[in-house]
This record gives sequence, structure tokens and C-alpha cells, in this order.
Amino acid sequence: MKKLEDFLMPTQKELFSKLCDRFKGRTTVCKNSYILVRGEAPIMLVAHLDTVHKAPVKHICKTQNGGILMSPQGIGGDDRCGVYALVTVYEQSAVKPWLLFTCDEEVGGVGASAFCTRFQKGKLPKKELESLKMLVEIDRKGRNDAVYYDCDNPEFEEYITSKGFETDFGSFSDISLIAPALGVAAVNLSSGYYNAHTQHEYIDRKHLNATVKKVVEIVADAAKPDFPQYEYIESYRFSRYGYGGWGDWGRGTYPLVLEDAPSLKKVPADIRDEYAALLDFYTEGELEALRKEHGDNVIRMLFESEMADYYGDMYDEEELK
Repeated sequence: MKKLEDFLMPTQKELFSKLCDRFKGRTTVCKNSYILVRGEAPIMLVAHLDTVHKAPVKHICKTQNGGILMSPQGIGGDDRCGVYALVTVYEQSAVKPWLLFTCDEEVGGVGASAFCTRFQKGKLPKKELESLKMLVEIDRKGRNDAVYYDCDNPEFEEYITSKGFETDFGSFSDISLIAPALGVAAVNLSSGYYNAHTQHEYIDRKHLNATVKKVVEIVADAAKPDFPQYEYIESYRFSRYGYGGWGDWGRGTYPLVLEDAPSLKKVPADIRDEYAALLDFYTEGELEALRKEHGDNVIRMLFESEMADYYGDMYDEEELK
């Protein structure tokens, strides 16, 4: 498993087994939940093994130069790009980072929740994990996004920005659970996939490799003795929904929207929560173009459509049990 394509075609179960074999002797494994790979550098990289697509990838279509990848089954860049990135960064790093591969992020952060539970029960290396200087997830769409969810550490954000990433907003990822559990600052970085959760999803190999290169630099920085440890600082969030906000649809309680988030000030208050949730699936430019053409109600329609897709996936999962 060296090429990106090698990470796109296995099922979650097959990929779990391949990674266990690859890192044999260095792992703590919770079957069907997560693989923790021990490292030396005080930084942990995170990615999830599942995708939203029901069928495994059988055919990969590429542009002539091989730079863009798609599949009729859905390419699964979310988050096979992240899994590939973690393995590649590990191989390229002189001082190896910790790695955490989780299962079933797309249906509720299942693997991340299991990891947090076992950590809280003292079944994981508590001292080493609490000594991590930062967490970096590679599970974000696009090219240069950096999403912090409920983590509000300005010094950490400034450091990540210095690597060429731009602060953006999203609804949920595994670090939403893991960062507060460990008390360590965390960020989710772009991994080069686009049109997430659709059959038209595609991967830009150049954008993915650019993130890999930057994360190798971040790991090297974290390995330096004088590099600071960034603590998790809870930000102030709000929900205007009586049922706990859109965070209740199958993934626990989500970090919600910053009232004074700069990029959301122009969004009317009555659609701001839905708008923020959709930033996990669309760029701000795409949402603004849709609002301009169709009005604010398009945001509600898109939000309901995305939630319906997730509910459908959740019901399908239940039926398989």
C-alpha cells in the first residue's frame, strides 16, 4: 500500500486489517473502532477509514495526467485521502508521529467515541497522550482549509496559518470529540477532495500532496524540544434550536456556530446555523453563488437534503446490524 489508489478500493474492514498488518508491533487496537499507532514525536495525526458511499470503489477514472481521480461508485476521498496522508507523512518523517485511524466517523464518530471512552477509563497511554503538543486531522475538503470546531487557541491558529492554511468553519469531525477529551488543541486540514458525499466527488492529487508536505513540516516542528504544547481552549458557541441544535442528528452534540465568526456575519441569523453546517459540504463561494441565484431559502433546502442523506445512511446501518 504505497499509492493513493491502494487506499481507495478496500472496504473499511479490509483497510483496517491492512493497517494493522502494516504497523504490527506498534499498535493499540480496538476492533471495529480504531487503530492507535505509537509514535515518538509529540503530535497525533487523525483520519477515518469509512466513507459515505455504500459500494466499494471498483473503477477509478483519471485525467490524462493522473492528477484528478473519480469513480462511478464515489471515490471516497473523504476520508481515504486522510488515511493515505497519515501513512505517507509517517513514512516521510524522521521522528514518527502518533497516528489514530478511526471507524465510522460518518455515522456518528463511533471510533472516536470509543477512543475517548477507553482513554477516560485509563486503558490507553494517558501520560503520552496528554503530553501531545497538538492534534492534526486530515479530513477536510478543498485545498487550504483549517477548521478548529470548538477549539479556540489563538496561538495555535496563528501557527497553523503560518503554514499556508486559512481558517474556515465546519460542523463535525473526530477531533471535535478527541481534542476536549485529551485537552490538546486540534485542527482539521484540507486533503484535496471535492464534492464530498456525492457520486461526483473527486480528488485533486496535487492538493493532497501539498497538504502531506506541510504536515511533514508540522511533525518536524512538533518534534523539536522547544516547540510549545498547545492546549485545548473551549470556545463560546450557541444553538438556537430547542432540541440541542443540528448536532443531535446521530453524531452527539456538535460544536455549533460562533456568533461573531467573521465569515458568517453577512449571513442572516435565521439561516446561520444551517449555513455553518453546509460549510462541511460546500465552499463559502458556492453557497454565496446559490444564495445570489435562488435566495436564502436554498440554504434551508440544501441543509434538509444533506440531513436526509445522513439519516438514510444511519437507517441503512441499523438494518445491517
